Amino acid sequence: MYTYEYPHPAVTADVVVLRSGENGLQVLLVQRRDEPYADRWALPGGFIAIDEGLEEGARRELLEETGVVPPRLGQLHCFGEPDRDPRERVITVAFLAVLENGDIATRSGSDAADVAWFDCARLPELAFDHRDIITMALDRASPSG
Repeated sequence: MYTYEYPHPAVTADVVVLRSGENGLQVLLVQRRDEPYADRWALPGGFIAIDEGLEEGARRELLEETGVVPPRLGQLHCFGEPDRDPRERVITVAFLAVLENGDIATRSGSDAADVAWFDCARLPELAFDHRDIITMALDRASPSG
């Protein structure tokens, strides 16, 4: 395989999973086990493997970290500010899944210490630029979006 002499960015996929809750929309978040931002809440996601597609990687990370398998997953937007991840230059492709009402079984796994639903109007302090990603997802999920 040919390799380049100059650095390349890494690619991740993050997934915004929304559902209706008692007080409006809720988002599924994972509590990070590892640095950077250990113990802070974040969207489920992670690095894309060299041999997988973007949606495939997004679904894999979502399943590994939360146990959730959404019926539909749509590409939301690409986020690539140079300083969005303190480890290295990382570009993320964000995906959106809107689930029907009802209880959705979750379990934490992989590098997620915990998983929980949060009211979108009362989010905890988030890792990376995940608040911006959620804001865009909410705009897209709204009836006028």
